[in-house]
Amino acid sequence: MAKLNFVLLLAVLVSALAVVSSNHRARRLVGEFEREQERMRALEVEWGQLQLEQSTWAAHARVEQIARDRLGMHAPRPQQIYSISE
Repeated sequence: MAKLNFVLLLAVLVSALAVVSSNHRARRLVGEFEREQERMRALEVEWGQLQLEQSTWAAHARVEQIARDRLGMHAPRPQQIYSISE
């Protein structure tokens, strides 16, 4: 009878330790999950900002201004335009 009580006590202790370990791991994983969600939100904000910046850099008026100022380009005069037909 004492041997059975010892085995049952040991089983209860092992089970209790497993529950504590499982709860600890679950809490740690929830914290990690929340940190990753926050990181995801920050990356989404950064992505939106980068898209806005890209659209600003690629704006037609900006490209035209740079072509005129830095590269000395200009629109061709009508007499410089040739139409090629087959």
